Amino acid sequence: KQWYQRRVAITAGILHDYHTHGYILLRNFLAPSEVDNTLRVFTETDVIERYGYGIPDASGRMPRMVLWNTPGDDVTGMICRCEKVVSTAEQLLGGEVYHYHSKMVMKEPLIGGKQEWHQDYGYWYNNGLLTPDALSVFIPLDTCTRENGCLQVIAGSHKCGKIEHGVVAGQTGANLERVEEIQGDKTGRFRHLFVEMSPGDALFFHSNVLHMSMPNDSEKIRRALILAYNRRDNSAGRKEVTGHHPMYSPIERVPDSAILGCDNFSDFTGKDFLLPANDKTVTAAK
Repeated sequence: KQWYQRRVAITAGILHDYHTHGYILLRNFLAPSEVDNTLRVFTETDVIERYGYGIPDASGRMPRMVLWNTPGDDVTGMICRCEKVVSTAEQLLGGEVYHYHSKMVMKEPLIGGKQEWHQDYGYWYNNGLLTPDALSVFIPLDTCTRENGCLQVIAGSHKCGKIEHGVVAGQTGANLERVEEIQGDKTGRFRHLFVEMSPGDALFFHSNVLHMSMPNDSEKIRRALILAYNRRDNSAGRKEVTGHHPMYSPIERVPDSAILGCDNFSDFTGKDFLLPANDKTVTAAK
């Protein structure tokens, strides 16, 4: 089901949808002006050239991304810390959350590659998270269509538990036999959906939801923010098992107005960008 609102009050109906399907889709979550402000971070600086890397699919094509562990004080940090994002995540997860990491994923025209079927918890399990009490927020910065590699999800798949994952080309991917069994289930519990989205829409989805995206075979770029939040009581207990993402640190919340009020597009002090060599869950290429 789709919900149309920017200021989000998580009703019993929305919460039911999240627990039943594993996701909620909020249309027009960011205003066009907020999306434009966000794009300036990536179009007016060299952040992609400095910190971006690709993760090859089986064909050798690559989606590229820039990943950071700490929100920071630039426009993207305001989105990570703003009330409408954080409060929605907390209501869906049922407790205080902290910023686990965020990234901008880019599929360049005719080049950007496939993201294999996976669960986010398939990655995060190996970073010391004992339970899947975490979620991601997918916010397109460009229109996402089937042609340019929109997100695909299997609704209800979060109820299947953690699926075995392994190396698929340069990525971590779910066991495809299990994915096919879920897709082939005749009970109607699971639905394979193409989630076409407009800039500023937001898909909040459970860390065990199976999802993937196809290559960008169009002539239009496809960029999106993906923000990840973990519940405070699910923080890895020991620093040595956290992998390359942080343990609990409280979010310094900002009002929603901070997204447009922020004029910092280029000072990335303290964002703790992830370097490709430190990402042990993928085989990265610059």
